[in-house]
Amino acid sequence: MEDYRETLNLPKTDFPMKANLPKLEPRILKFWEEINLYRKVRESRKGREVFVLHDGPPYANGRIHVGHALNKVLKDIINKFKLLKGYDINYIPGWDCHGLPIEREVEKRLRKEGKRKEEVGKVEFRKLCREYAKEFVEVQKEEFKRLGVLGDWENPYLTMESEYVGREILELKNFFQKGLVVRSKKPVFWCIYDKTAEAEAEIEYKEREDPSIYVKFKLLKEDAYLVIWTTTPWTLTANLGVMVGEDYEYLLIETKEGRLIVAKELLENFLEETGLSAKVLKTFKGKDLLFKEYEHPFIKKEELRPFLKNLEGVWKVYPSPFVELGVGTGLVHMSPGHGEEDFKVGKEFNLEPLSFVEDDGRLTFPEFLKGLRVFEANQRIIEILKERGNLLKEGKIRHSYPHCWRCKNPVILRATYQWFIKIDEDFKKRALEEIERVRWVPPVGKNRIRSMVENRPDWCISRQRYWGVPITVFYCKNCKEVVKDGEVIEHVSNLIREKGSDLWFEKGPEELLPEGYRCKRCGGKEFKKEEDILDVWFDSGSSHACVLKPLGIRRANLYLEGSDQHRGWFQSSLLESVGSYGEAPYKEVLTHGFVVDEKGRKMSKSLGNVISPEEIVKNYGADILRLWVVSEDYTQDVKLGKNILRSISEDYKKIRNTIRFMLANLYDFKETLEFNELFHFDRWIISKFSLLQDKVMDFYQNYEFHRVYFEVRNFIVRELSALYLDVSKDRLYVLSKDDYLRVSCQSALYTLLLELLKILSPILSFTCEEAYQNLKKTVKSLKESVFLETFKLLPRDEKVLKDYENLLKLRERVLKKLEERRREGLINHPYEAKVVLSPEGIPNEYRDFLNFFLTVSQVEFKEGEDVKVLRAEGKKCPRCWLYSTEFEGEVCKRCSGVLKEIKR
Repeated sequence: MEDYRETLNLPKTDFPMKANLPKLEPRILKFWEEINLYRKVRESRKGREVFVLHDGPPYANGRIHVGHALNKVLKDIINKFKLLKGYDINYIPGWDCHGLPIEREVEKRLRKEGKRKEEVGKVEFRKLCREYAKEFVEVQKEEFKRLGVLGDWENPYLTMESEYVGREILELKNFFQKGLVVRSKKPVFWCIYDKTAEAEAEIEYKEREDPSIYVKFKLLKEDAYLVIWTTTPWTLTANLGVMVGEDYEYLLIETKEGRLIVAKELLENFLEETGLSAKVLKTFKGKDLLFKEYEHPFIKKEELRPFLKNLEGVWKVYPSPFVELGVGTGLVHMSPGHGEEDFKVGKEFNLEPLSFVEDDGRLTFPEFLKGLRVFEANQRIIEILKERGNLLKEGKIRHSYPHCWRCKNPVILRATYQWFIKIDEDFKKRALEEIERVRWVPPVGKNRIRSMVENRPDWCISRQRYWGVPITVFYCKNCKEVVKDGEVIEHVSNLIREKGSDLWFEKGPEELLPEGYRCKRCGGKEFKKEEDILDVWFDSGSSHACVLKPLGIRRANLYLEGSDQHRGWFQSSLLESVGSYGEAPYKEVLTHGFVVDEKGRKMSKSLGNVISPEEIVKNYGADILRLWVVSEDYTQDVKLGKNILRSISEDYKKIRNTIRFMLANLYDFKETLEFNELFHFDRWIISKFSLLQDKVMDFYQNYEFHRVYFEVRNFIVRELSALYLDVSKDRLYVLSKDDYLRVSCQSALYTLLLELLKILSPILSFTCEEAYQNLKKTVKSLKESVFLETFKLLPRDEKVLKDYENLLKLRERVLKKLEERRREGLINHPYEAKVVLSPEGIPNEYRDFLNFFLTVSQVEFKEGEDVKVLRAEGKKCPRCWLYSTEFEGEVCKRCSGVLKEIKR
């Protein structure tokens, strides 16, 4: 018998079944660089509507982790979707380059050389920080590019660049001119290890054990004691009052420790905690205690004279709306220098925010505590209270306590002179109105940022460090006036844009001020410059003004970061923009969760469950990582592990093999038939794809990428691979090359493949580019890259869709019967079967195609017949493998006709 394989149109392609993505992807990256893809796409969309996803700057410190990869890939998917929708995308990647983590890494390097930062000086230290930041900007840039992220990598924005810093200083000028910036002494979070103020966004809360003590303060002129409870004994050094709730009920009780005053509601708990027994002598309201004086347990009032202008209000009882009856005694010790609420009450009654704590947390007063750090002082204070008979009870408490998110050590609240942006009620009102104008995805994001803005204090924008943007104000040496004139700040901004921000630290005030400048209050000529730098959240929060506004972009279309940025970048950007321009800097804000392991645990080195992007790219390829990003709902925490990656790799193989099959059957593709010229089965698959397009476009538009992934994957596996492509093999392989049915099928394959690659290219960027370039070998008219294409919505034939609904139901019934016959041993393969069924409900135009659609050799129509499966009649054709009763020589009549056509 003759070998007929050479007479079949068997698939041909050099698109490999095994992707080998780790080796393939760098070649595609090189191709994109050679054609300068980003510039090409910008040119191709010139004049179109611009879409701006503003990049929240990652920190230039260390290599990227999977959280970075999740973030950047999500951004890239959105940008590429918008690009294929026809928008002109303007994506400028950025980096946050200032701040404490970089300082600390540079300090580590200096220590290895036996040097300290104080020895090298500010200017030299800043140069070392700049070099460190540059080093990791380049490292991270290459890592992000390796993930296939498309953007203006040649012109990123860096918060340390002179132009950026100059513009940021002008933003600060806007706040000064609107009277929103003040310098005052009030409690702020302070890291005694890094010796700097910190913003709320830089604080994380962790469990910690602290002392829990009940202390009695002797009332003057009365035989009674006020009882307070505290977990920070060291703050007693700066105690100036005791706060009560005016309308709360308090009790005077007789105990072995004397007559004590506690809140009525907390008496039972107090007695249980202290082990005391008591007799109630009197009940009264908190207002009856107001302004009564007491004596401090270990400080004499005269000792405070060098530190306070006025001793009149010291050590009295004050009303406070902040006293609660949850724990303690209902009497709260007040230290305006070490508590936000204490400070507010103290301010109302003209009490200064007293603090004896140095930058490094060491106490300077009283004498017996001098030199001790605050947490070390706790035990010494407890000992003194015991000696003096003021300690009622000593215990321990585990509670949630603020820690520095950088050095992980506990922080304190400490009153120091700092620069603040006033977040008053009017400012909050405008910010809250803007929050309502923004679309938040998921919607819960709005509630999160809203509650944070509603409850936030003034924004402390000064830091006591070296590496950052200077607060460009001067102080008159003669009259102490603060020089913050707009003209002066603009002058400094221009100098810095021209010569760099180190200029502020290199030059004296006379070289930084405009020539001949005099103090507007006293006419003085001698000035001192501010040494503090700006909070890095002001740096990044100004990015909309420093990056977008110079390009004429008023508001970004989208900000996209992790959900922790509601209290970080989203909020600092909102406050900066509202303060400067009266509106939010973004129209939409999208947030994603964090990456956790397969068991839902946080990734950490100690657990050994960390997987780096580098490891995934090296072992699987960036497209697998990109597919992982869309495999789950990223608005929740996203799981990652080796089992998950293996599962995603299997999905990828199914997608790749389907693309490969389509490419392999287009090797000789010549022409595309119009939709209405196509065979009905081809019109059906294109119509089904058209329905898929509607869903997918909607999911992309609403950032529901996991739904894009599942819809496309299911379409590929079910409708396309298992049905359409399987049924179409006979037409593609067996018929002559130019047979209408084969040409129609190839037309559908080309149309489907092209649009499928477009739909998948935002996700599987490398694979789709590889397939597109493969297709381009056959279809020379295609563009230079898949990313220069735009989506084309395919037509739909509603009648065909409805007809095939019924045919698919019939197919299900037939397949079930075929499986039954196979199990019985009647057939081994569906081609060995003949199906007998009723013609009812099957239009004539589908009947000749029905045996192919049902993948059997013969279909016989018989009125009233249900579905019957018999053994096929005749014998098997060695060329097409179908059974037939009509043969011409060795092959069936159909194949004989095709062979004659081939010979012709």
